[in-house]
Amino acid sequence: MELLGKVALVTGGAQGIGKAIALLLAKNGADVAISDINLEKAQETANEIQGMGQRSLALKANVADLKEVEQMVEAIVQQLGRIDILVNNAGITRDRLILRMTEEDWDAVLNVNLKGTFNCTKAAIRYMSKQKSGKVVSIASVTGEMGNAGQANYGASKAGVIGFTKTIAREFAARGINVNAIAPGYIQTAMTDAVPDKAKEMLKQMIPMERLGQPEDVAEAVLFLVTERSSYITGQVLNVNGGIYM
Repeated sequence: MELLGKVALVTGGAQGIGKAIALLLAKNGADVAISDINLEKAQETANEIQGMGQRSLALKANVADLKEVEQMVEAIVQQLGRIDILVNNAGITRDRLILRMTEEDWDAVLNVNLKGTFNCTKAAIRYMSKQKSGKVVSIASVTGEMGNAGQANYGASKAGVIGFTKTIAREFAARGINVNAIAPGYIQTAMTDAVPDKAKEMLKQMIPMERLGQPEDVAEAVLFLVTERSSYITGQVLNVNGGIYM
């Protein structure tokens, strides 16, 4: 129970990687707020956490809207007492080759993935700074490091998350706040389940470990970065990708 007494916020925490992160943090003692645009699914995850004996809130918020985010973080502090951990997991894709990518496709992905990370970090780190302690982990992507055809918007947003992480880590290191990122590779989620089997096999051949990752693989990396075991680590990008990018 390394996180006993800590309060965490996981954005996009209703399902997939976000849900795996939320459940693992709760399993290790944290009270967890679940933010998602799908409130019904978020409440289901919150109910699971409450069943584990931890406090949990389900909140609907558009991370691209700063006012909504500020209200969400304020509600968490009022109801759970503090905020110690922020996991910026909310993200979307709108994949198209650039000549077919619309301005709306570009703006939507950058607004959620990059601006959303800015909004949530800005709102939460105010409280962490007063506490002189806190952990921020943002979910980037291997695409932000190596690129991927058809994902100019997604790759740019995740590369931006990496640059943002390094800058905020420098700004708040002296306040006792660790700021890091995780760059997952191909993780088995509802999104990858929709990929045809033949394409999945080709993906596996590109990965030295010859398998897709699981949401729990990412969750375990998050757990490491939000505990005291990583107290001297900040401004880093931890790759969880089976070796596809080294």
